[in-house]
Amino acid sequence: MTTAAAEDRVHEDVVLLPFARSHLEGALRLSQEMSWPYRIDDWDVALQLGRGFVLERAGAVIGTAAWWPYGDTHASAGMIIVAKAVQGRGYGARLMDALLTSARPRTVALNSTAEGIALYRRRGFVPIGVIHQHQAIPSETGRSPRSDLVRAMAASDFDAVVRLDREATGWERQRMLDRLVQNADGYVLHRDGIARGYAISRLFGRGHVIGPVAAESPTDARALIEAALARLGGRFVRIDTSAASQLGPWLESIGLQHVSDATTMTLGMPAQSTGPARSFAIANQSFG
Repeated sequence: MTTAAAEDRVHEDVVLLPFARSHLEGALRLSQEMSWPYRIDDWDVALQLGRGFVLERAGAVIGTAAWWPYGDTHASAGMIIVAKAVQGRGYGARLMDALLTSARPRTVALNSTAEGIALYRRRGFVPIGVIHQHQAIPSETGRSPRSDLVRAMAASDFDAVVRLDREATGWERQRMLDRLVQNADGYVLHRDGIARGYAISRLFGRGHVIGPVAAESPTDARALIEAALARLGGRFVRIDTSAASQLGPWLESIGLQHVSDATTMTLGMPAQSTGPARSFAIANQSFG
């Protein structure tokens, strides 16, 4: 058999399938191969909230891609992985094309590693920002802000949280927020009797992630994050924040090291913040 024929045979053996719960273990193995710190629960929540595709060969998952709808006009994409042994064969493109066919005509946003930028550029994505990943066991665990400023999120706060998130991101994420707060600690910042910001802290990856965080100023965002850190004590924490957030120097000063960057890219008109709340930390690099 010629090399070309053998390559064709390999491609014939690879099937594109809708992402299902039966693929979770295979997806986890892929992320572990890439040293991405997802737990099986993180994959499970992502699948509950979104949809996607896998590439499967001989019953083994060799590629994944997922996306999450935010209303009828916007979506985020992520968890786009191809096994190292089969990279360079067009499988990433095949997954991405299936994802975009499913998600469009929504505007699609994603956070790309350096390796993925060329693939996304070829499909029309343009860079619009940079995300800084900060993580570690904090050297300072945070001081609880005044209780009249930041308090634990109550069920009665949920509508206000959805409003703040919409103001900050331009996205309709009620369903996602509802799922995230089910197993999380939430915090709301009030001023003049009105909710002005919120933060969610939950188990994710190697420890806890604090995000999303929406607030009207870096000072308010810091107060919300300090409330979450005070509750977590000496646990491993990750916060993904935009380069424009003005939080980086403070996060590093409390021991949350800047360990990597991701490029935020969008295909279509980006969602716009309507303020006064804006986004200071994202839920994770897939959800945005």
